[in-house]
Amino acid sequence: MRLYESQFNIEIRHIWHNAPAKPDVSCYLNGQQLDLEIAHLYSSESEAMAVLGRPLSLNMQRELALMAQTPDDEHLTTALSRLLSQKYKKKYTSERVWLVIRNASSLWHRPELELALHQLQTPKNQPFEQVWLVCDYFGKEGLCQIG
Repeated sequence: MRLYESQFNIEIRHIWHNAPAKPDVSCYLNGQQLDLEIAHLYSSESEAMAVLGRPLSLNMQRELALMAQTPDDEHLTTALSRLLSQKYKKKYTSERVWLVIRNASSLWHRPELELALHQLQTPKNQPFEQVWLVCDYFGKEGLCQIG
């Protein structure tokens, strides 16, 4: 959220983690509560395991295995589509939820991400007010808005 503040010069305050984590965190944006669902984008199972430092869930292993079967030039679009499809199915009791995806892969950078984002369709009946992509793990490449 510090990246959002610096890029748009809008303050986000009082960030807290939710328990149970649905959505993951909440904050105040312009004095109004905003809930954030956080997701990470990986290029492969081994990369995800290395970044997370823990075993992957069976569902995550299945998703990454399916992605590995796609042609190399489609990996990014396929990975983003699957992640978004999974998140779009969730339900929240919040009035305002944003999805924030952090690119956790060292293989993909802002130019490839922006190209892939233009190929995606955002369904009308999804739970997020806005969807954002942090273009690299540390936020040095900035944010892109999806949809």
